[in-house]
Amino acid sequence: QGARRVQLDGDLRSVLLEAPGRCVPYAVIEGVVRSVKETLSSQFVENCKGVVQRLTLHEHKMVWNRTTHLWNYYEKIIHQRTNTTPFDLVPAEDSAGVSVRVLKPLEAAELSLETVYEKFHPSVQSFTDVIGHYISGERPKGIQETEEMLKVGTALTVVGELVLDNATIKLQPPKQGMPYYLSTVDFDSLLQKQEASARFWKILTALFGATACAVLFFLLRKQYRHHRERQHFKQMQEEFRQAQERLMSAEGGDTLKNACVICLSSATSCVFLECGHVCSCQECYHALPEPKKCPICRQGITRVVLLYKS
Repeated sequence: QGARRVQLDGDLRSVLLEAPGRCVPYAVIEGVVRSVKETLSSQFVENCKGVVQRLTLHEHKMVWNRTTHLWNYYEKIIHQRTNTTPFDLVPAEDSAGVSVRVLKPLEAAELSLETVYEKFHPSVQSFTDVIGHYISGERPKGIQETEEMLKVGTALTVVGELVLDNATIKLQPPKQGMPYYLSTVDFDSLLQKQEASARFWKILTALFGATACAVLFFLLRKQYRHHRERQHFKQMQEEFRQAQERLMSAEGGDTLKNACVICLSSATSCVFLECGHVCSCQECYHALPEPKKCPICRQGITRVVLLYKS
């Protein structure tokens, strides 16, 4: 979006002469690839000529995962070489149009290359190799050899900076950080593809934002509940302290020392035997579950002697 569509016709040079700095910062040009000098020949396919050639060797192997105890497929590039030669974009029809020199094609965010050759070379393993692979945890499958090319005569859509340099019209990566495209699809399809990608990232960003908000809400809610529990605990402590103060004032200060350890509101009135502890009132003693045990030492209560204060 924001790119200016330019035609490869006789008016292109006049358009650049009228542009500020003889430059169109973001232009779209559709044309056919033509080599400037010599072409690159395929190493595997006869009569296959191009301007960009990429040779790649992929290693395929199985790697033992010690966590899941499964063999996982693994692929990596062990060698890659890319060759280029200068090329122009010319009109698709044999008309009196102008040519545009395409610079730095390998810097393109999208460079469409056609796979002209692909072959998989399986690895040959002996019995001792198999044993060694199982011990090491890596089992090679083979090497895949691939050749990709941008062939002469390919219809290409280039999006970049259009510059008039003396008598040569050049198309190069934009200086303003915008993406540089060399694609074999037409501009409308390329635009739809980029818009779909932008929508995907917007949706993904919205999902991450919603997830982050939900997590933040959960943490704040949990923190609020902990705060409420602390406040409630402090309130209970304060109420207990006030109840103790009221008991001390009502009994002359001796109630707290002789208070029942269960209800803390009545005076002790029972002696538990055989342990001899005086720690409970008569009502709390009857509320103890069977078999009754002393709440201090947990010894069984065989009999109870009631205390009477005169």
